[in-house]
Amino acid sequence: MTEWLISNQLIDYNNAVEFMEAKIQQIYNNLSDELVWLLQHPPLYTSGIGATDNDIVEKLFPVHKTGRGGKYTYHGPGQRIIYLMLNLKKRNKCDIKLYIRDLANWIINVLKHFNISGEFKEDRIGIWVNNNGVEEKIAAFGIRLRKWVTYHGVALNVSPNLSHYKGIIPCGLKDYGVTSMEKLGVKVSLCELDDILKQEFHKIF
Repeated sequence: MTEWLISNQLIDYNNAVEFMEAKIQQIYNNLSDELVWLLQHPPLYTSGIGATDNDIVEKLFPVHKTGRGGKYTYHGPGQRIIYLMLNLKKRNKCDIKLYIRDLANWIINVLKHFNISGEFKEDRIGIWVNNNGVEEKIAAFGIRLRKWVTYHGVALNVSPNLSHYKGIIPCGLKDYGVTSMEKLGVKVSLCELDDILKQEFHKIF
């Protein structure tokens, strides 16, 4: 069984990581159900295991080093953070590439509900949209596994302040920009989005 937790207040990043690390240990030991956690963070940057100092332009916000995959990304209000704590071994899906592909298909299917056409790129992980001939990222992925239990996850841009990305080179891709559902002309509440996330989740996971 997969439980869902929705936090309405902004969650401190370090507290979130501590919570996830404790939860995945419980899941591995069969002491807790799997969990999908929907939340928002205050403005901050996180650096993954592939991050380099060259990807920081200006430290507009606190920078948190993390063990997830990927490089630098931004988190802040108006962004739906989706942390997934799933037991891939118990699901007989011990395949990281398959898990990433499932994540991609999930988010792509969610975006379809809002007439947004998202695309997954193998060479630059995340979900991309074509905005008037320009490819821009609308969702970033950063995952980590411990004993085949996943944590961290997806950051989907709903209506964040996109100027906050100026302090970094997002995901180390200086030739590509970022976008949001709001920038694409879609106004949606997090509550409405969460309902669609749940609906589409069960079709894939």
